[in-house]
Amino acid sequence: MTLIIDCHGHQTLVPKAHLEFRAEQLKRLQNPKHPRPILPSYDDSELTEIIVNNQLKLQQERGADITIFSPRASVMEPHIGDSETSVDWARACNNMIKRTIDLFPNNFVGVCQLPQQVKNSRPVGLEDAIEELERCVLELGFVGCNLNPDPSGGHFSAPPLTDRYWYPLYEKMVELRVPAMIHVSGSCNECLHATGSYYMAADTNAFMNLITGDLFTDFPELNFIIPHGGGAVPYHWGRYRGLADMLKKPKLESHVMNNVYFDTCVYHQPGINLLCEVIDPKNILFASEMIGAVRGIDPETGFHFDDTKRFIENLSLSTEIRHQIFEGNARRVYPRLDEILKQRNL
Repeated sequence: MTLIIDCHGHQTLVPKAHLEFRAEQLKRLQNPKHPRPILPSYDDSELTEIIVNNQLKLQQERGADITIFSPRASVMEPHIGDSETSVDWARACNNMIKRTIDLFPNNFVGVCQLPQQVKNSRPVGLEDAIEELERCVLELGFVGCNLNPDPSGGHFSAPPLTDRYWYPLYEKMVELRVPAMIHVSGSCNECLHATGSYYMAADTNAFMNLITGDLFTDFPELNFIIPHGGGAVPYHWGRYRGLADMLKKPKLESHVMNNVYFDTCVYHQPGINLLCEVIDPKNILFASEMIGAVRGIDPETGFHFDDTKRFIENLSLSTEIRHQIFEGNARRVYPRLDEILKQRNL
């Protein structure tokens, strides 16, 4: 039997106290005399009702078994506030993920938000992010993290992902044996719609960063998931193969694709067809992004746009490849997830 592992889910709907905590944080940024808010408190019953009526309901209706679950990406908001604000917000969000996992341990595993920050539009040190990553993995049992390559919120002021600025975080990821999903947050740039432009641009830019450098020579065990089907990369695969050649880099298969994976958050059948035709199946992880960017029903099909499992099922794939996409690749890329599942005899 193949497990259906959704590698990309967000806790989009949250308890009221969680939202009120964020509002109090924003008040403090406007007025430093405003007291530092206490991390939010809410009953398990409220959280249970939210999950049962939304995330869990959709998970069960659409036939997924496990969701790799992280805080809502669009409100990670590393561009807002200082170290105190970012650390407290990340802890509040990650603690909520942990509580959800504890309530529904058979349905969700955790991926953490990192408290990244910017100052004068430039990213600051990664010490807070490393500390929170370590807490979430070692104390909360999380299996990965979401890494924001552009904490500025759409101005792309951070160094490329191959820059040594990021190396301390990469060293910790390798030490902890966790991958990162490359995922930006909300857009502060009026020219970039968050989920339609910014996400796609950041995903595509991340891949090009990795082509231009030699990151995986330094970190052969480092793994990244580029979401939303890899941005524009599969559609322009020939361009990136050609650019690698022009830059005198090895072929993409050896230069980046032993360490980079794309998910299936592509909301139409032709797009999934292209992804699976162009990209080696070993580099594709099933995902839906629920509950995320596009939640409506496609009038051309009568199904929800983010009901992506049926797109994979419609492909003429061997049993082995289908297993890789739905389960095997996720267990390989997320070794701590594999260990959790083995403990359950799965």
